[in-house]
Amino acid sequence: MTPDAIDQRVFLFLQGPHGPFFGALGRMLVRAGARVWRVGFNAGDAAFWPARATFLPYEDAPELWPDRLADMLETHGVTDIVLYGDTRPIHAQAVALARARGLTVHVFEEGYLRPYWVTYERGGSNGHSRLMEMTLTQMQAAMERCDLDTPLPPSHWGDMRHHVFYGALYHWFVMFRNGRFRNFRPHRELSVKQEFRLHLKRLLLMPFHALDRRIATWRIRRGGFPYHLALLQLEHDASFREHSPFPSMTDFLAEVFQGFASGAPRHHHLVIKAHPLEDGRAPLPATVRRLARQHGLLGRVHYVRGGKLATLLNDARSAVTVNSTAGQQVLWRGIPLKVFGRAVYAKPEFVSDLPLADFFAGAPRPDSRAYKDFRRFLLETSQVPGGFYSAKGRRQLLRLAVDMMLAPTDPYDALKSGAAAPRQQLRLIDRAS
Repeated sequence: MTPDAIDQRVFLFLQGPHGPFFGALGRMLVRAGARVWRVGFNAGDAAFWPARATFLPYEDAPELWPDRLADMLETHGVTDIVLYGDTRPIHAQAVALARARGLTVHVFEEGYLRPYWVTYERGGSNGHSRLMEMTLTQMQAAMERCDLDTPLPPSHWGDMRHHVFYGALYHWFVMFRNGRFRNFRPHRELSVKQEFRLHLKRLLLMPFHALDRRIATWRIRRGGFPYHLALLQLEHDASFREHSPFPSMTDFLAEVFQGFASGAPRHHHLVIKAHPLEDGRAPLPATVRRLARQHGLLGRVHYVRGGKLATLLNDARSAVTVNSTAGQQVLWRGIPLKVFGRAVYAKPEFVSDLPLADFFAGAPRPDSRAYKDFRRFLLETSQVPGGFYSAKGRRQLLRLAVDMMLAPTDPYDALKSGAAAPRQQLRLIDRAS
């Protein structure tokens, strides 16, 4: 895009990931020649946007948001909207309004290939992604001119401590500095005070949870039994809320236990793997114990608090999930996977469609070659090296993100036309993060 064309671009930022990323992204867009504005809905949004002159506080009631947004788009001549996740109400309304006006919507999300990649798409992500409608054959055709090696998914979340820290700091600002945003309503069910307490509690208990996790993992690895994995997600995560057939993790677990008790060989065990950011708002350990007793599975069920998935995957016989991105690590290792919700990787070539009891009894392995083609396609398109929360991850992410936003086509069309930026994926893994 020419400098004159960039001068015509006006980006309106809505809510982003906790921390400094959106502020840094806005500054680089300004250096590129674009104009940038940020709508803030609370003091946490304000704290991480350093350019006071371009900060637009939204202090009205939530029901007035669509009208106020329409006024902002008109007043500032907005051409592009930037947001993190497309399902929270203020973002879903903004996406609908942007589409009606022909504006470009830039959606950032946690990486489909976590943790050393971030997802960047246009129009929607997860169940609203263009990937949902694309076939593997179309992806393979788009990659005819590229031959990228597919690196192994990293075994740990590189910036977990940064993620938890910025989450706690963000909610602190909302709790104690939110006087001018009295009409603010969080998009999740818990109050801001409850969110803050959970983030703080998780931060303080991380060493104890780590010890508990190591003990549980050691027992599984030393147990000598075949086992299957159930990969849990955060109930308040947008991908689960919007693209899952279950109202809660408890409902998902109830179905998993029923299927396992009905179909799995009696000497097999079930390992329940919690999400790395599980903060205790759902009583998962108690639920697991109750379901184990109910289905006669005491002694054959193990609960693991977050941590490295790779360690458990090494010996797993199969895995089930609603639509967790961790499913991609399962597929990479050629392990049978069953998915219940809408997921970008739920392609018939490598995800099982067997009934759950039959799946636990003995599912065939996925088509690993087909999955590797899918993964290569992601790495050449929507997966951007870097991260939102650590300083090193943000620097890596900004090297590509701004140019991708300014490009005339989205990442998928850019690959098809040969205009995609070159990727050096094997160099991006910053293990220190």
